[in-house]
Amino acid sequence: MKKLNIIALMIITAAINLTACKSEAKKEVVKETPKEVEVKKSTAPFAVLNAKNDINFTAYKTTDKIAVGGTFKEIDVLSGGEGNSVKEAINNTEFSIPVSSLATKDSSRDYKIRKFFFGVMDNTKLLSGKLMLNDDTTGTAKITMNGETKDVPFTYTIVDKTFNMKATIDVNTWNASAALASLNKVCEALHTGGDGISKTWSEVGLNITSTFK
Repeated sequence: MKKLNIIALMIITAAINLTACKSEAKKEVVKETPKEVEVKKSTAPFAVLNAKNDINFTAYKTTDKIAVGGTFKEIDVLSGGEGNSVKEAINNTEFSIPVSSLATKDSSRDYKIRKFFFGVMDNTKLLSGKLMLNDDTTGTAKITMNGETKDVPFTYTIVDKTFNMKATIDVNTWNASAALASLNKVCEALHTGGDGISKTWSEVGLNITSTFK
């Protein structure tokens, strides 16, 4: 009987020790501190990556051609974008713009443009392109959208450390008529003017400014 009591006592003691070890082990777990996201910067005298980039666009609705402004809040520099002058930094810059960064100050409209316009296109989670300066006032942008790359002529100015370019595109050049029809259908009431006609224009104005530090 004493042997049984001793064995039982030994089992209980072992169980308590194991439980204590597990508890202590849990206490020793230390949560890792989240790593800070490194913000990429360039050391070049002029760098698009370091500049304040405002990528604005103007679309149009109704037969009265009412302007609807918007912007893309993010741009990623894929290649180039550096130099000893503004012109040198801009020339041959390759970039991509996430469609998810689109903003028009209306969240419902933003959702519709992303889903029913860009979302209908092929491989268009990103808009990508390359900027090439032809002379002191004109340039060409190679823009890839809907799986196609097209040349877009633009005019530009450089004043002090600020580069500004303007262009007008027709999205149907990228065979985006189906995407445009999709957007017009979901926005039919909002794009109907006093004449009772619903229209979403294929023309879009671009106004892009890079202010270098």
